[in-house]
Amino acid sequence: MAGFKVVVTDQVFPDIDIERELIEAAGGTIEVATGSREQVLATAADADALLCTYFPLGAVDLGLLKNCKIIARYGIGVDNVDLETARVGGIVVTNVPDYCVEEVALHTVALVLAMVRKIAEGDALVRSGGWGSARLGEVRRLSTLTVGLLGYGRIARDVAAILRPLTAGLLVHDPFVTWAEDRLVDLPTLLAESDVLSVHCPLTSETRGLVDAAALARMKPGALLVNTSRGPIVVLDDVVRALTGGTLGGAALDVFESEPPPGRRLAEVPRLLMTPHSAFYSREAIKESQRKAATQVLKALRGEPLDYRVA
Repeated sequence: MAGFKVVVTDQVFPDIDIERELIEAAGGTIEVATGSREQVLATAADADALLCTYFPLGAVDLGLLKNCKIIARYGIGVDNVDLETARVGGIVVTNVPDYCVEEVALHTVALVLAMVRKIAEGDALVRSGGWGSARLGEVRRLSTLTVGLLGYGRIARDVAAILRPLTAGLLVHDPFVTWAEDRLVDLPTLLAESDVLSVHCPLTSETRGLVDAAALARMKPGALLVNTSRGPIVVLDDVVRALTGGTLGGAALDVFESEPPPGRRLAEVPRLLMTPHSAFYSREAIKESQRKAATQVLKALRGEPLDYRVA
């Protein structure tokens, strides 16, 4: 195992001190790839392991990797890696599914509360010299609202635990779940009965574009939408049209189909609250992700059982 090479395809964290310490202590080297996409792939070509965040690795890219035994993703979703090609090629793929559960759950709840209480509108009103609660329009009591969860993984369950005592009830749609503490329903029922719809499913071919114009049309007039999962699950243009047309009461998005989104074009969209793909973020979460991803690399190269294998 000594002398192995690890390449970071896209460094998004302030440093890689945690990874470097772990990998060098095990006798390996670590390099952060830079430059164009072609240059990154050239650097990665002879690596024994890759650490990646957003860098896409399709079938052709994976075919260029001569020695790679593991691709360890820092985050939760693995839609940027061709899992089937990796599996056929004998490359293990891992993620870190539990590093930011607390952060994303709290961010989701914060977005729900901000929309229900119209925090952003109130801030803008005061900054513009306005005053008075009547200027905010109708505000609903949270305990009268039903929250729907599209997906029921770790994060959604934490969101449910926080919101359960505060709302009129929770609905869940997840085709892979057979039991939930909250009421399981089909997708049409979830859309039709939710006052707040919160997206928590992974990005797959089945969920890409799932929340589109047709889905939004099934929702209650004035319903609220939150997405802290994956951007392409929600069709942004359809959300903008629903907000502009007044059929959707509000949307809070932390993730977008393409990032960064066209901020200037979205600036004047009414009742749209946006955060910069930051739901996962805290100092502690980042360090946990770095440590756990690097640990998967070491375990794979040692032939030890992995904690978070997805392919």
